[in-house]
Amino acid sequence: MRTTTKQSPAEMKIPLLDLKAQYATIRSESEAALKKVIENQDFILGEEVRCFEKETAGYCETKYGVGVASGTDALILALKALDIGPGDEVITTPFTFFATAESISIVGAKPVFVDIDPKTYNIDPALIAKKITKKTRAVMPVHLYGQCADMDPIMDIARKYDLKVIEDNAQAIGAAYKGRKSGSIGDIGALSFFPSKNLGGFGDSGMIVTNDEKIAGKVMVLRVHGSAARYIHSEIGMNSRLDNLQAAVLRIKLKYLDRWLEARRKNARFYEEKLKGLPVITPHVPDYNIHTFHQYTLRVKSGREKLMKHLIDNGIETRTYYPIPLHLQDCYKSLGYKKGSIKESEAACAEAFSIPIFPEMTQAQREYTAEKIIAFFK
Repeated sequence: MRTTTKQSPAEMKIPLLDLKAQYATIRSESEAALKKVIENQDFILGEEVRCFEKETAGYCETKYGVGVASGTDALILALKALDIGPGDEVITTPFTFFATAESISIVGAKPVFVDIDPKTYNIDPALIAKKITKKTRAVMPVHLYGQCADMDPIMDIARKYDLKVIEDNAQAIGAAYKGRKSGSIGDIGALSFFPSKNLGGFGDSGMIVTNDEKIAGKVMVLRVHGSAARYIHSEIGMNSRLDNLQAAVLRIKLKYLDRWLEARRKNARFYEEKLKGLPVITPHVPDYNIHTFHQYTLRVKSGREKLMKHLIDNGIETRTYYPIPLHLQDCYKSLGYKKGSIKESEAACAEAFSIPIFPEMTQAQREYTAEKIIAFFK
């Protein structure tokens, strides 16, 4: 008879995300779904994609979903669908993954950076209006770490100045703002199904969700080389098609998403209680938000690297999201930003870091992580 020994705390290794643990819970369903696609030899924009688009749109409480090849492509195609390009400006946050601003630059527009609310890490609506010019075409708020930006004032500003709103919802599928699902509030929501996301595929993929039939139709054309009918091209598009293998897996995962999100919230509540009284800032969740905790991000005013090293040395993976704000990236030097010009974002980059919160965490893993943080400050 084979026996197993219980892992001692000294041997514990806790990754930031454990996709193998998640896969173990859906292995048989996933393999059956993939086998079906393979046997049918139906790989690109087929039945699985159509079903997944419909199901995801329903989950996000929008009328339309259009599957694309990545979350970055979802942002690019959202901008192209709104005819945003050279000479235009798009207001966004510098405290986010590079793809947010990159997509704006790729279509030839200019990203204009606005600082964050230091409590939520999301774009500060109070600072948007002063950045609007005659060239401004859209605002792109990012629902960072899994919770929504303060969307009502953003939408009020957009209506006042006749701007479009693209929600970068790559990290926050399932989040809610005042009872409305993330991605359904602006003109377009852009989703990412990168494997590490809360709803992640077995490779790269993404989707735009919208309530606007015209926008959805245009993205459907743009994602296939600007072609509505084979070999007939009405405009310049790109090759950004969601494949059936990814859609088949994501359909399985979508059924479990709410369960996984609640597990993340349970882990967050545990950390919140355990870390009380320590000189660390835990995530702030406004009453109007339902957070999905794509990341559980702590903040310390000093000594971040020492604390991270302490955790890593004890087998707990940590990571900084993000160490350099976008306005200080080398590729954006031409925009003229200097260190100190967007202070809250710069401070967050210097002080914030994330710890494991994946749904499959065991009680022992949660307790061990919290204990090691507490021990550092003792």
